[in-house]
Amino acid sequence: MPNARVLIVGAGPTGLVLALWLTHLKIPVRLIDRAAEPGTTSRALAVQARTLEIYDQIHLARTVVDRGHHVQAVNFWAAGKRRASAIFGDLGAGLSPFSLLLTFPQDEHEGLLIDRLAELGVAVERGCELAGFEESGGSVRAHVKRPDGGIEMVETAYIAGCDGAHSAVRTTLGIGFGGGTYAHLFYVADVQASGAAIDGNVHVALDSSDFLAVFARRPAGAVRLVGTVRGDAARTSPAEISWDDIGRRVLEWLPIQVERVNWFSTYRVHHRVAEHFRRGRAFLLGDAAHVHSPVGGQGMNTGIGDAVNLAWKLAAVLHGRAPESILDSYEPERIGFARRLVETTDRAFSIVTSPSWSARFLRIEIFPRLLALLIKTRAVRRFMFRTVSQTAVNYRGSPLSAGRAGAVHGGDRLPWVPLGGNTDNFAPLDSIDWQVHVYGEPRPQIESLCRDRGVPLHAFAWCAELAPSGLERDAVYLVRPDGYIGLADPTAEPAALAAYLDARGIKDSPRGAPPPRPS
Repeated sequence: MPNARVLIVGAGPTGLVLALWLTHLKIPVRLIDRAAEPGTTSRALAVQARTLEIYDQIHLARTVVDRGHHVQAVNFWAAGKRRASAIFGDLGAGLSPFSLLLTFPQDEHEGLLIDRLAELGVAVERGCELAGFEESGGSVRAHVKRPDGGIEMVETAYIAGCDGAHSAVRTTLGIGFGGGTYAHLFYVADVQASGAAIDGNVHVALDSSDFLAVFARRPAGAVRLVGTVRGDAARTSPAEISWDDIGRRVLEWLPIQVERVNWFSTYRVHHRVAEHFRRGRAFLLGDAAHVHSPVGGQGMNTGIGDAVNLAWKLAAVLHGRAPESILDSYEPERIGFARRLVETTDRAFSIVTSPSWSARFLRIEIFPRLLALLIKTRAVRRFMFRTVSQTAVNYRGSPLSAGRAGAVHGGDRLPWVPLGGNTDNFAPLDSIDWQVHVYGEPRPQIESLCRDRGVPLHAFAWCAELAPSGLERDAVYLVRPDGYIGLADPTAEPAALAAYLDARGIKDSPRGAPPPRPS
């Protein structure tokens, strides 16, 4: 594809979603990956609600939900006893159209994304490796090593490094990747099993010196086991450790009978964040930008969030609808979240793996009892869901965020509100475009300004269901293409909306704006 405007290096979930969104936004891409074939192991499993909301904008969420496994609860065990359960259907009720925890093996997930790209005319170029690149005359010249060993010169507007923890893009840029590696060796196994703990849910077992998590997936009886390698096995070379070294301990911990082991591997857990996510026309996303412990199933979902944040901004610049300065917002919006995530998972990971007496007492005696008590309160359940699902991620400190109306700030994710009749206020987001929402009656001056500026206006009749969302009646909410609030203006003054658009150089849609949409 010689006219590609973005070269994407790495065809894991992050690179695939970036390619998919850019393609939907009419930006030609090239997507290369050094691997000869897609991955064949399940690796990342959890698909969070925020990722499903993102997928719903391109009509992909329902397919993922249908193919994935719905986890109803997370159960916590200590000293061989079930101590607490968190029911996920209750946790996110009213907060997202996808108030569930979904597991969907990464190999199947990638396969679906690859198929969708193929339907749109984009193929992953396999066996192609980035050998280097440089900026020249307002573009990027990349050296791509082809499967036959030849070097192809690829000229493109931007390059996106989605090529993992050993990123060639990050190495070429010379960007530091500070952090470290945990001392513990972990194992992962995909097995077919039976027993009381094989009930379609997630089970987390905490003991005096070990950690074990059981993740259900399809088909029935298929589970992913993740745990620490301890005892004599921990002193063995990782390459020599097998399931036989681990299996007995698993059977001692939980009521599980492993019938077949389909895949087994060991790995080290890292916690690192790149010093920068952007340098010139090059960007870092996903594991190329941040890696952290698997606590909470956040890694893949965070990379997908990076991809969507960057995709619409690149498209706006390349279509001439925003100045290049809008790309300056990518790093501060995503690096702040990555740093907080690494800090949070680092603390949690340290507690569940620490051999100290205080940590053992905390995870065996205190945490299960405290969680069992707290999970009964609605506020705690909602906090847990928002945190794990990534629906609480916000960009309030971003240069693209301004104002507050009701409880909603500029930079917040648009609150989800069901409107009856199988519709909701997220439905217009499938345009992947800037749009104005008014919950109540839009002022005629706002209607006129939106029409003149080519910004779609969606007016939603005020109803009692809107009050708990924090949205303010008749206020103006300018919504970004990724579903976050750019401007929240309680005065609904057209001058404030015009000033926001002018200050950030946001231009009208080439498609033109439809009339206000009643909902």
